Amino acid sequence: MTILAFGDSNTHGTVALSRPGQLDRLPPGSRWPDVAARLTGLDVVVEGQPGRTTVHDDPIDGAHKNGLRVLPALLETHRPIDRVVIMLGTNDCKARFGLRGWDIAAGAVRLAHLVRASDAGPQGRPPGLLLIAPVPLEETGILAEAFQGGRARARAVAPALEAEAARLQWPFLDAGRHAAVDPVDGVHLTAEGHLALGRAVADVLSGLDAAA
Repeated sequence: MTILAFGDSNTHGTVALSRPGQLDRLPPGSRWPDVAARLTGLDVVVEGQPGRTTVHDDPIDGAHKNGLRVLPALLETHRPIDRVVIMLGTNDCKARFGLRGWDIAAGAVRLAHLVRASDAGPQGRPPGLLLIAPVPLEETGILAEAFQGGRARARAVAPALEAEAARLQWPFLDAGRHAAVDPVDGVHLTAEGHLALGRAVADVLSGLDAAA
């Protein structure tokens, strides 16, 4: 089975930022998609872009950060895909977007609908889904100003996304119940957080596979 992990810097494996321009990344094998792949034996394709939003062009970092723009191409690139795991919404919490938690969850749901309307699955069927609410952020370190007000926004995402996933009968995971952000920058996961999240995702994927 092929899984597409579609996310942002916390899927990419970006290390907590302590200085401007830092581009450090956790080594292969320690990022949560790698952990999930190792535990399940599934082929996990990692598409994590730092700064990616759900459905919004970033006026500072560029329109290419918009997940809605790139997802159709990725579905074609990697098909057939059995399941798409979406974990986005952290960057939507930036002050420049001025969004509410419900708005951010709606962006993730918009991406999920795109997946379910595609023919990127086996035999041209739509791929399955797993929606993940990202780990709530903290306003600290060099990213505090960019994410001003983001702490409250981030904490409103999970309940809104969980409610929509339940209504649409889509699998859901709240990453905040399994991992925490690094206090260095308040946004990126620690190595321990990646391990814990990878284990949680592996458990969900194994359960979905068994039920299929």
